[in-house]
Amino acid sequence: MASVTFEHVFKRFGEVLAVSDLDIKVEDREFLVLVGPSGCGKTTALRLLAGLEEISDGRILIGERVVNDVAPKDRDIAMVFQSYALYPHMTVYDNMAFGLKLRKTPKDEIKRRVEQAATILGIESLLDRRPRQLSGGQRQRVALGRAIVREPKVFLLDEPLSNLDAKLRVQTRAEISKLHQRLQTTFIYVTHDQTEAMTMADRIAVIKSGLLQQLDTPQRLYDMPGNVFVAGFIGSPAMNFFNARLDRADGGQVIDAGSFSVPVPSSRTSTYDPFVGRQVIFGIRPEDIHDPAFSPPGIMTAPVEASVDVTELMGNEIFLHLETGGTTFTGRVDPRTSAKMGEKTRIVMNMENMHLFEPDGEQKAIR
Repeated sequence: MASVTFEHVFKRFGEVLAVSDLDIKVEDREFLVLVGPSGCGKTTALRLLAGLEEISDGRILIGERVVNDVAPKDRDIAMVFQSYALYPHMTVYDNMAFGLKLRKTPKDEIKRRVEQAATILGIESLLDRRPRQLSGGQRQRVALGRAIVREPKVFLLDEPLSNLDAKLRVQTRAEISKLHQRLQTTFIYVTHDQTEAMTMADRIAVIKSGLLQQLDTPQRLYDMPGNVFVAGFIGSPAMNFFNARLDRADGGQVIDAGSFSVPVPSSRTSTYDPFVGRQVIFGIRPEDIHDPAFSPPGIMTAPVEASVDVTELMGNEIFLHLETGGTTFTGRVDPRTSAKMGEKTRIVMNMENMHLFEPDGEQKAIR
């Protein structure tokens, strides 16, 4: 087993800076997810670790060993790609055993490792089949098995679920989490899907344009996003944002968004005092917007009038797509709501879970 360290790593492709000053320590046996939009540099970071790209500046360590100049085959890592990359003419057994045969591993040891990996993944009955005889989910498990038999120090997974349908993604996501628990190995996982990141990771590194935005546990990223980008990326549907002004009123503070004004909880006023009289970005998650008739008890709510543009029934809840003052936003409300498309409605916001951000520069959270 081994930790992984990125020490101020840069990667340039000509004039393009794909990875900028990446500084992360991945603990031994940790499940770290690199998440961000397409083109943000997360896969490039993984390829730098695997040795498939050369580092422009900085160092990468696996355990205590600097691997900048170490060949990929000698880094003791195994990588699972978005494409399964299975040999079509080989059986499942031979696909899983191929890397071990190249390393001249004894036949008995190959057999033990392949059968053990197949049992872990539930594909022991498929070892004599060829890839064309397998479903997408089975092929993905074979690709995972090929990595497992290597018994590497670090597993690298580059969007391994993106070719699967929605139901199979959920199932395979759970299997990968169980696999991590069982193998007790360091996993580094790349995805653009924040749901995968939230459900699988010990910690999440959020990346934008090659820059690390925030590194923390899933719950802390959700509860305490460091800036507008992280707040909007983590959580589904995304957090709602309103351009507003922080003012004083009735002995307290209010957020004036133009078409509505809502009070700030007294527990936040001392933190926000330096920003009174200034422009801010007000953030509220869809799950903190409720139909007043079904609002949870014991929370501080503030009413807002809005027009209902679209309703989306999800079974256990309804997504309301709302508009006020030219700004659209989303609420996740009780399915018993009386709100109707094309009508005006009143919703309430749970102000205890509000967020404020600076409007300029990095748009950092105000805390």
